[in-house]
Amino acid sequence: MFDLSSRAAKLAFGGVAIAIAVFLFFPIYWLVISAFKPNAELYRIVPTLYPHDPVLTHFATAFGRGNLMQQLRNSLTVSGSAAALNTLLAIYAGYSFAKFRYGGRRLVMIFLLSAQVFPFGLLLISLYPIVTDLGLIDTRIGLMLSYIVFALPVSTYMFYSYFTQVPSEMIEAARADGAGELRIFHTIVLPVSIPAVVTVFLYGFMWSWNDLLYAMTLIVSEDKRTIGPGMLLAYLNEVNSDWGGAMAASIVASAPIVIAFAFLQRWFIQGVTAGSVK
Repeated sequence: MFDLSSRAAKLAFGGVAIAIAVFLFFPIYWLVISAFKPNAELYRIVPTLYPHDPVLTHFATAFGRGNLMQQLRNSLTVSGSAAALNTLLAIYAGYSFAKFRYGGRRLVMIFLLSAQVFPFGLLLISLYPIVTDLGLIDTRIGLMLSYIVFALPVSTYMFYSYFTQVPSEMIEAARADGAGELRIFHTIVLPVSIPAVVTVFLYGFMWSWNDLLYAMTLIVSEDKRTIGPGMLLAYLNEVNSDWGGAMAASIVASAPIVIAFAFLQRWFIQGVTAGSVK
C-alpha cells in the first residue's frame, strides 16, 4: 500500500492522477471542440485550445451528408440484437460450466476460450466463407452472428466467474423443495445476477457498435451499412478529409453508448467488481 500521509506523497499522487486524467480525457475534449470550430480555425498550423468562433455547421453537415440516421438505426438494430442474443447464450453456458459437473466440461470451456488467442481479423478469414455459404453475406443477420462468435467466449467466462460465487446451498435447498433446474435458475439465480447480465450486455453492445472491420467486410449495401463504415466512407477518403464533420458525427454516434452507460453504470460497476453475493 502507498503511504500518503506526507504532503509530498499526496502532491505526487495528485500529480500522477491529473496526468492520467489528461491523457485519458484530452482526446474527448479535442473531439468536442473540433466539432464546434470553423474550418479556418480547425486547419490552422498552430491549433487553438478552444473554439474562438463556435459554429454548428459541422453538425448540419453530419445530418445532411450520407445516411447518418439510417446508419445509426442499423447499428442499433445489429448491436442490440447481437448483444441480446450473446447475453442469452452466454448466461446459460456460464451457468452450466459453473454449477453442473459432466464429462468434458473443462475441455469444452478451454476450447471455447482458446478462440480469444486468435486476432479477430484472423477469425474473419474463417468466418467469411461460412457466412457466404450460408447466404448471409451483406445481411444484418450475418453481421450479428459474426459479432456473437467473437464476444461469446469472454461473455461466457464472465458469467462463469459470477455464477461460481452464487452459494450452492441456495440451489440445493431449492432442489430439495422439488424445484426444477430451469425454475431454480430463473427465479433464484437470475434475479441476483442482474449486474452480470448488464455487464455482459454492455460489453457485447460496445464491441458490436465500435466494430469497423467486420462491418466493412460483410456489408456492402449502402442501406445496410452501420455507423463505423458509414462515417469512414463519408468523411475520410483519398480526395479530402472533412475532420469537422467527422467529429460532429462522432459525437452523435457516441451518444447511444454514453446514454446507455449513464443509465446502467450502477449495475455495470457491480458486475465488474462483483466479489460476493448477498
